[in-house]
Amino acid sequence: MLYTGKGDGGTTTAFGCNQQRISKSSELPKALGALDELNAYLGLVKMRSAAEPRIKEAVRDAQDTLFIIQAEVAGADKRVGESAVEGIEKIVNDIEKEIPPLKGFSIAGGTELSALLDVARTLARRAERRVIAVKEMNLRDVTPATLAYLNRLSSLLFALARLANHLAGVAEETPRY
Repeated sequence: MLYTGKGDGGTTTAFGCNQQRISKSSELPKALGALDELNAYLGLVKMRSAAEPRIKEAVRDAQDTLFIIQAEVAGADKRVGESAVEGIEKIVNDIEKEIPPLKGFSIAGGTELSALLDVARTLARRAERRVIAVKEMNLRDVTPATLAYLNRLSSLLFALARLANHLAGVAEETPRY
């Protein structure tokens, strides 16, 4: 069954909450929702990146890791390893060798794929802030590797957005201050 009706009053349960009902507006559901929103949006990005296998693979890998993070934040015995953080760093470093150096702020867009990746980057930042709030409120013991991964994920998405423009031969735009 896809619905129970138990949440109609604005409460939910999360793994590790001893099945206690908690408000859907509390920090834990907000963090889990932000992670879910990011993962769902990355599904769209993945589908739109079919012509760029490296981007598609990096996005798919991020989706897998986000499921582990969602499980950890929900209270399951799942953890992100340092190797996931190192993997993102390697991809970003490789991309930086391939694209022109950044000379300042860039305006989102260029190609559709780049714009989608920029939106995903902002969703990643929001998810990171929500998970940090869960940790700061001592609702969950979020590991340093998970926090580092979420921080690097937005960097990865920014690098992928720049790569998408570069591969399409689209120059980045800078703000006109």
